[in-house]
Amino acid sequence: MVLRILLVDENAERCRVVEAALTAAGHGVVTTASGTENLLARVREIEPDVIIVDLDAPNRDALEHMRSVSRERPKPIVMFVDQSDDAAIGEAIRAGVSAYVVDGLSPHRVKPVLEAAIARFQAFQAMRDELEKTRATLAERKRIERAKGILMQQRGMAEDEAYKALRKLAMDRGKPLAEIAEQVISISELLTKI
Repeated sequence: MVLRILLVDENAERCRVVEAALTAAGHGVVTTASGTENLLARVREIEPDVIIVDLDAPNRDALEHMRSVSRERPKPIVMFVDQSDDAAIGEAIRAGVSAYVVDGLSPHRVKPVLEAAIARFQAFQAMRDELEKTRATLAERKRIERAKGILMQQRGMAEDEAYKALRKLAMDRGKPLAEIAEQVISISELLTKI
C-alpha cells in the first residue's frame, strides 16, 4: 500500500535518512516539516495517510499540535522519541498518538511500526464510530420515549397506542420515526409556552 506520509523532524540529516527509507519502501509521497508548529495547516494542505513525528523529547506544544490534528483531521500518528517518561507517554496517547516508540527512529523499524500504528488507529476509529452510532441511537430512543410520553399524557393514549401513532405518522410522511418524535416534542414545547 502506497502511503502519503508527513514526516516531522527537527533534525534535517535524520529526516533525509528516514525519507530515503520511506521512499525506498515504496511510499509515493513523503512530505517533510521541520517542526510541529503549523502541523494542522500542513495536514489540511497535504491530507497525509500517516504522520511520523521524530523528536528528541516530546514537549507540551508538540503534543497540543498533535491533539489539534486528532480532533480535526484524525490520522495515525507515529511518534519516535529519544527520551521519555511515563507522563509523556500518557500525554502522547491522549493527544492521539497511535504508536509511541522510545529510542529514536531508525529506518529498519519504520515499516513494522507504521503497520502497527495504522492497524491500531483503524481499530480505535471503528470503536469511536460504533460509540457515536450507539450514542445517536440512544438519543433517538430517548426522543421517541419522550414523544410517546407526551402523547400518553396529552391524548390519554396507552404506550403501545402512542408508539403506533408515531410510527404511522412517520410512515405516512416518509420520515424517520426519530424526526417525527422531535417534531412532537417541539410542538408540545411550543404549546406549553403559549
